[in-house]
Amino acid sequence: MQTPQPINKFPDCVRYAVQRLKVLCPSLGKMKIAQVLCRAGLHLGTSTVGRILKEPPHPKPAEKEAPTQAAEESPPAEQVAAELAPRVVTAKRTNHVWHVDLTLVPTQMGFWTSWLPFSLPQCWPFGYWVAVVVDHFSRRAMGFAVFKKDPCSRDGRSFLGRLMSQSQAKPKYLICDKGKQFWCEGFKDWCEWKGIEPPRYGAVGQHGSIAVVERFILSMKNEGTRKLLVSLRRDTFRAELVSLFDWYNEHRPHTTLGGKTPDEVYHNRYPGNRRPRIEPREHWRRGAPCAKPQTLIAGKPGQRFEMVVSFHKKRRHLPVVKLNRAA
Repeated sequence: MQTPQPINKFPDCVRYAVQRLKVLCPSLGKMKIAQVLCRAGLHLGTSTVGRILKEPPHPKPAEKEAPTQAAEESPPAEQVAAELAPRVVTAKRTNHVWHVDLTLVPTQMGFWTSWLPFSLPQCWPFGYWVAVVVDHFSRRAMGFAVFKKDPCSRDGRSFLGRLMSQSQAKPKYLICDKGKQFWCEGFKDWCEWKGIEPPRYGAVGQHGSIAVVERFILSMKNEGTRKLLVSLRRDTFRAELVSLFDWYNEHRPHTTLGGKTPDEVYHNRYPGNRRPRIEPREHWRRGAPCAKPQTLIAGKPGQRFEMVVSFHKKRRHLPVVKLNRAA
């Protein structure tokens, strides 16, 4: 028996949703689009999204699509290893291993200036020094601090102390590089006083030795600070970072976490991509697998849906995607 069209073919409304999301959020790649739609209830494979993006733009369809209902088992807790010298520390739970690092974020004045002496100073008003802390197990951005000049070790210890007090949590291990803020007796004594194991250091001059926090910093810049003019007012810049960190933790799916968000792992919430999924293919069998993670179908396949894209705190570079069942 042959059906009029292949059973596994997605309807045109799926193509429109994928292409429309790419237009609204051009920085999203095919894997990130698949993860965002999965959290909203539409399970598509990465290769399927990539193939749809290569197709000619599709007009908005006048018909069909739908949501679904189901639940599936939660995945086993993830354990990720941080490679350190001389031995490995494995994050077994939240607040077990924290990464801390500093980065330089240029303001709207530079570092693009090509002439001396304005091309040299790495301080305000040409840039901000930003300290960030990331929880290894959940990949959650725990907090940040903004400095107008290269901070000293006392500034770094003060920032970490405030962060521990605000989050009411303390790591067992701290992983950092050998910058002057951390490679000193004052910082080591402070860790001992706080009941933290002696700090672990990445290899000097080796890219990737503290890869978890470095990857977060790259995401912070690519998805945040490089999409806006960084203000010369520190309070304005801090407000932008607060919005970015909230969106990153609450709404941005993380590939290492299997499409879950850092807040879902950190607070042990039921992941959004495990909730009832939408099956837009009308003749798709209920027992047939979907794109991972596998979930059940609730309701009848082939229903309509409407994609709604909002923006966290009205920041156009921080999208929040939802799929609503059409009447």
